[in-house]
Amino acid sequence: MHAAEHSIEVRPLSEPRARRRVPAYKRPFDITVALLAILLAAPILVVTAIAVRLSSPGPILFRQMRVGQDGRLFEFLKFRSMYTDAEARKADLAAANERGDKCFKMREDPRVTPVGRFIRRYSIDEFPQFFNVLRGEMSLVGPRPALPDEVAEFTEYEKGRMQALPGITGVWQVSGRAEVCFAQMIEMDLDYARNCSLRRDLGILMRTFGAVLSGRGAY
Repeated sequence: MHAAEHSIEVRPLSEPRARRRVPAYKRPFDITVALLAILLAAPILVVTAIAVRLSSPGPILFRQMRVGQDGRLFEFLKFRSMYTDAEARKADLAAANERGDKCFKMREDPRVTPVGRFIRRYSIDEFPQFFNVLRGEMSLVGPRPALPDEVAEFTEYEKGRMQALPGITGVWQVSGRAEVCFAQMIEMDLDYARNCSLRRDLGILMRTFGAVLSGRGAY
């Protein structure tokens, strides 16, 4: 069975508005912008692929299972920014988690390659997710998709963020990214799930450019 057919049980929130499906504008808007972004960013994609390949042994793309809308699993794409043994070393670094919550973040993560530090700072590592958008697994704007082991520790309330299609960018990304604590991120994501609109998505996309250029909270 294809991985995307598996899912993690997600109970809907009690408020009816949180149970909205993907708004009608989302899909055509996502496809149009994603295709345009891929065309415009093609030279950056090529240069980054070469840099990742030359920086350290391993594949150009990092593929990882993430939890999408309503608990569905899908293959999440990024340019590889870490050494190939990064997942095996994660448990040894658990005590160094600087967020102190259910999402692992470490400012000086020794698993990140030199090229990886640069592409992370400017979110270039996220560019392959435009292909996730074209496949319908993600949206341009929405909550970031969590790892299955992270979701396993979510409360039923926290799982409500998965009522929305996950996004490349979102409210917390333009509000400080890793500087935003887990509890604040959950509230931001729940609010977006209840109140997404084209106007709000456009505003978040515009603010994303500033967030990327500043590099605030990116590590």
